[in-house]
Amino acid sequence: MQTIKISNIEANNIIRKCVHCGFCLATCPTYQLLGNELDSPRGRIYLIKSALENHYFSKQSIVHLDRCLTCRSCETTCPSGVEYVKLVNIGRKLVEQKRPLWQKVYRYFIRQFLTTPILFNPIGFIFRHSQIKGKPIKPFIKIGTVLLLGGCVQPILAPNINHSIKNILAKLGYETIETPQKQCCGAIDQHLSVNHDALIQIKQNIDAWLKVKAEIIIASASGCGLMVKDYVSMFERLDPYYQKAQYIVNKTKDIAEFLSDKNLNQLNLEKVNIIYHEPCTLQHGQQLGGLVSSILNSLGYQQTPVVDSHLCCGSAGTYSIFHPKLSQQLRTNKLKHLQIAKPQMIVTANIGCLIHLQKEVKIPVKHWVELLDN
Repeated sequence: MQTIKISNIEANNIIRKCVHCGFCLATCPTYQLLGNELDSPRGRIYLIKSALENHYFSKQSIVHLDRCLTCRSCETTCPSGVEYVKLVNIGRKLVEQKRPLWQKVYRYFIRQFLTTPILFNPIGFIFRHSQIKGKPIKPFIKIGTVLLLGGCVQPILAPNINHSIKNILAKLGYETIETPQKQCCGAIDQHLSVNHDALIQIKQNIDAWLKVKAEIIIASASGCGLMVKDYVSMFERLDPYYQKAQYIVNKTKDIAEFLSDKNLNQLNLEKVNIIYHEPCTLQHGQQLGGLVSSILNSLGYQQTPVVDSHLCCGSAGTYSIFHPKLSQQLRTNKLKHLQIAKPQMIVTANIGCLIHLQKEVKIPVKHWVELLDN
């Protein structure tokens, strides 16, 4: 009961920051497609406000909240600093009890399937689009140790990504320790409003990672990196895990952050004409927009600016599963802009975007770090 009261106070504080300027409408992917204000950040804020004040929330309201991609583009745009995603998460927890039973069962199945390696491995193997190239390189001179987040989906669908990262880090002199698949970052549970299970997973991760003697924690998937960097927000300040989470967050970097100040000239680059798709979790979530592009530019890759690069590709974690029509529309629009310059390859920084885009395009889609391990 105390948690609910705290959430309501926090929600009201966030709502009061919104001045209803409407800037978010121009950068919201679902509003751009549907033209319905209830499918915009401003409209969803109104629905949550109504639920908090009038205790009224219809099944159609759940639909509008579910359609939100939580891409955080509106947060980047908002001049008032509204923490929209935090508010949406509170709103979703508030109305989860009204969700139809069949939806709860379906969402439970998807959640268990994606986060349980023994279930996902056989299916993931069928759709795997890349193979591991050779054995990992061992560093000749060890100058540090890093903990690489393995991920629960990426090792099955695209194992070459982390393999390439381990090779790159070895050439730079770093020893790599990779987390097992069972240490999912907790994003899937959190996004589907199963907060209790998410917290259990997060605490297990924190306890496990604190035991590893590594200077840095590296996330190769920007979605996982964003989730881990949000760990602190999952705990109250008096919770013993708050300080532990802060320690983990301070050590966590996206692979682009880690490589941005390193000498990469010794690496063998793949010579190919590329276009870069920047994931929402990197540019809006982690606020690292332009970082990967700057690294690629410094390495000699010529890049054409992408129209509407701030808009989501439609992957958004499990969004493509629960909202296939909207997801496919967003993907089609994204690919149209990405292919204008007729690139030989699309590169990105998140496994979800990679798999989602690859389904509808003939040219290869890879993680950008794979370019550095040729």
